[in-house]
Amino acid sequence: MMVAIHAWRSADAIERFKAQCPACPVVLQLSGTDIYDYLQSDPGPTLRSMELADRLVGLNDLAGKRVPKRLRKRLRIIFQSAVPPAQARHPVNRAVTVAVIGHLRDVKDPLRAAEAARLLPADSRIRIEQVGHAYTPQWADRARAEEKANPRYRWRDDVPAASVRKLLARSAAMVISSVSEGGANVVSEAAVAGVPVLASRMDGNVGLLGSDYPGYFPVGATRALARLLERLEREPAFAKRLAKAIARRAPLFRPAREVAAWRRLLGELVQN
Repeated sequence: MMVAIHAWRSADAIERFKAQCPACPVVLQLSGTDIYDYLQSDPGPTLRSMELADRLVGLNDLAGKRVPKRLRKRLRIIFQSAVPPAQARHPVNRAVTVAVIGHLRDVKDPLRAAEAARLLPADSRIRIEQVGHAYTPQWADRARAEEKANPRYRWRDDVPAASVRKLLARSAAMVISSVSEGGANVVSEAAVAGVPVLASRMDGNVGLLGSDYPGYFPVGATRALARLLERLEREPAFAKRLAKAIARRAPLFRPAREVAAWRRLLGELVQN
């Protein structure tokens, strides 16, 4: 069998595999770029991969909305899991650290949290700490310029996974401001670490956190995110509400659950 990741990028490989072994099953994990971009901008290779696949895997509960109706019976939703942290959370008291975790590229809208922090009251203790590689020199320049102009913002560039876990452990919240996502693993990591998420309201986030999650802001809405940051800092009841909501989602991202879902999927193919 073949397990392929990213319909558009794997199109040629899937076609070659099926030509060489027509009876062998293909499982295709759909990326966010597949279902929220290429299905509209370059549908040919993406649809061809999806039609050749025996099973499709989506990473969020709303992925099926973008899969053609004729192919939805092949779709299985499997959340990406994360290992619970070895150390307990210990948010720093002198500042309210808010993490932004992810590479700096257009689809992530990576400086939205930094821009929102500029709008906070003068006495706010919110500090935005961002980790992730800049995909282009332009994004690196923008992050460095933001650091110089914004005392509430720090960019640490790419860091090891252990440093990301330490950042989450001392963070009061994490912001994911993406324009589009298939189902970001960093949301899983924050949830199992017990870190509330402030998320842009789009399918990839709502499909992980649930429609009733209280920490959404409209995509690109700087002022709305600033209001959430201020409430996080100044309203203990709101912070508790976020913490309870993320705790309810955390069991969905346990490794055992993900393994069991893949076992069921592979079992279906064996039976066929």
